[in-house]
Amino acid sequence: MGDVSVSSLYAPAPLTMTRSLVPYLRQVALLRERCGDSNTFPFSLGFVRALDFEFKSPVTFFVGENGSGKSTLLEAIAQLCGLPVSGGGKNELPDLHAPHHSSELAPALRASFRRKPPDGYFFRAEFQAHFASLLEQRNADPDFLRQPGADPYARYGGESLHKKSHGEAFLAMLTSWMNPGIVLMDEPEAALSPQRQLILLARMGRLAAAGNVQFIVATHSPILLTFPDATIVSFDAPLLAEVSLKETSHYQITRGILESPGSYWKHLMLDPTDE
Repeated sequence: MGDVSVSSLYAPAPLTMTRSLVPYLRQVALLRERCGDSNTFPFSLGFVRALDFEFKSPVTFFVGENGSGKSTLLEAIAQLCGLPVSGGGKNELPDLHAPHHSSELAPALRASFRRKPPDGYFFRAEFQAHFASLLEQRNADPDFLRQPGADPYARYGGESLHKKSHGEAFLAMLTSWMNPGIVLMDEPEAALSPQRQLILLARMGRLAAAGNVQFIVATHSPILLTFPDATIVSFDAPLLAEVSLKETSHYQITRGILESPGSYWKHLMLDPTDE
């Protein structure tokens, strides 16, 4: 894909969302009678013991430091929505390369839906290469190919994802599966350049404005966090808290180092023994 101007990425479709219009998942809450030992994972995570979260907008971002529990909650939501914890859609086979195939937290949660999503997908950047290999295995499987309309590459540009760059393959997966339903993403920016993050935002904006797609995204990207009227939820405090873009450390650190790189590097290069 060649260079794309920022102005060409955004269609005239309105990007102002109605925060109260959540099409599918409205709430996840802890069932205390099913809560495990607070000293064992995942019940040792600070937010879990008081978890009672209401989704307020079609697009929700989870932010926080590594290990704060973003992916853990996202995996639980995936299982509650009937999606594979290892990533993929409702009809995908479990990824044999995934570290686990079920969520330890999901059985202790209750999900409330406005209505059940007709479709869904859980994007996990770290498993994209394994998914590409799974498609190639299906393409070499005579039993799979004998099924009516069987073409493992049909939704992904008609060819193996291994023939594309990591970013191109991931974006092909994202855009191919964004249909009416619920879309979960775990750090999609890991595979996308800043320019392609804008392409992703444009696609998300059009779909969310139509009112039939709900996004829940764990991210470290301040670019993605600019999505208009999205809910940003911080995992950095003991209780989940809604924050603004400018309150996130992602925004503050990115802005600070871009505006004053010398100040940051002066600190970064200090000998720890000098502090």
